[in-house]
Amino acid sequence: MAAGTDLGGLTVALAICYDDDEPGSPWTWILYLDERSNVEQQAALEGIFTGQLGGDAETHFPWAWKTSELLAVRRVAIEVDHAQRRQWLRIRDHVTVRIQDRYSGDERVTCVISGHDRGGEELVAEELRVDDGGLSFDYSGTCGYAVTFDYSG
Repeated sequence: MAAGTDLGGLTVALAICYDDDEPGSPWTWILYLDERSNVEQQAALEGIFTGQLGGDAETHFPWAWKTSELLAVRRVAIEVDHAQRRQWLRIRDHVTVRIQDRYSGDERVTCVISGHDRGGEELVAEELRVDDGGLSFDYSGTCGYAVTFDYSG
């Protein structure tokens, strides 16, 4: 529930890119909202993920407290499977993520992405592809982190 609007069962995804070698490490991102959401739900979700609704977004979302450029907000079909160590995400014609397995190295995968304050699982992506206007990248064998999301505002 946000701004008096029920958001239960809706899916949100983000495609994000930043570069620590750029001064200030600015973020470039696209926000994908569940196509099943109505106008009020879309507004509430956008408000949460951009930080405009306040709450603890600045604790969770570096793109809300650092320099960032939101390229687009898209209402799309989002397909996701949270099967442990085999997760996948598909946003047709824009994003594909497939997890290969749990990361087996001794190093810890960590950064300012949401969820590192809670226990999660370090993973290896079989495929991570984004091709959407101003964001385009393709990786495999890269590390990632899976964790539940909890927002309060």
